[in-house]
Amino acid sequence: MLQASSQSEPEQSLRGSHRRAGRRRFLKLAAVGGGLALLGARERGLPPEVVLAAPAAAETDALLLNCIDFRLTDDVTRYMEARGLAKRYDQLVLAGASLAAVNDKFPAWGQTFWEHLEVAIELHRIHKVILIDHRDCGAYKVILGPDFATDPPTETAVHAQYMAVLRDQIYARHPELGVELHLMALDGSVEDIA
Repeated sequence: MLQASSQSEPEQSLRGSHRRAGRRRFLKLAAVGGGLALLGARERGLPPEVVLAAPAAAETDALLLNCIDFRLTDDVTRYMEARGLAKRYDQLVLAGASLAAVNDKFPAWGQTFWEHLEVAIELHRIHKVILIDHRDCGAYKVILGPDFATDPPTETAVHAQYMAVLRDQIYARHPELGVELHLMALDGSVEDIA
């Protein structure tokens, strides 16, 4: 039943070279953007130190991965605010949340997760990843087939299984990061998954 994706060494090497090329491209674009900002400041009569004094990328606490389900968007925000994390996390929203990152049916979703995680680490120096799956998730039905919502203990176990797979993959790539696993009910309540 578990369909975690894995990459061969050549695929990982190729991804590493793309990541290095992506960083070089990012730095070049940042340099061009900075030069254009200075030129724009000069045209508006602003001294360059005004532009150069702009704040650098901020450090934040976490990257949150949650599902696209419209029924819970406000609840997720309230949960993060109640934890004191308002404006202190990056957010990535994918159908199925943790399942999106480890399924074989839509492999590009996993690639999207890993690329966003790398950007969050590089730009905002995150310290942890917070995974919030939810009950009655349509993406679990689309990807896995059965409707686990009809049997809550099984539903919890299946979500816990896929969240654990993603947690272990995150630890393997980034042992410095913490990872939290949570399952949200449709009433917005959250249970921690061990």
